Amino acid sequence: MKVNEIAGKLCLRVNTAQGDLDREITGCYISDLLSDVMANAQDGEVWITLQTHPNIVAVAALKNLAGIIITNNRSPEEETLKKAEAERIPIMLSSSSTFETGGSLYRLLRC
Repeated sequence: MKVNEIAGKLCLRVNTAQGDLDREITGCYISDLLSDVMANAQDGEVWITLQTHPNIVAVAALKNLAGIIITNNRSPEEETLKKAEAERIPIMLSSSSTFETGGSLYRLLRC
């Protein structure tokens, strides 16, 4: 499933214009610890987090992640959006909790 497809099916608000929305998602990783994501996330996964600061983009770029979903109606910092644009990493916003977002994405990817 592609990034733009999950954004539509999960009613996520895409918060970046230049991200690669046609990229295929290979899975999902859920964590709020940057070191955990750096150690365990896999290429092509989408990352679900509460974090909004610019370092999430650096980690996503390092791990070649397909995108970042920020949950609980949180908004990324302006610097985070600028970095995401430069790195072409989609940032999507969810009004749902991390638990609900992860569960919904799991159902989509496993069907």
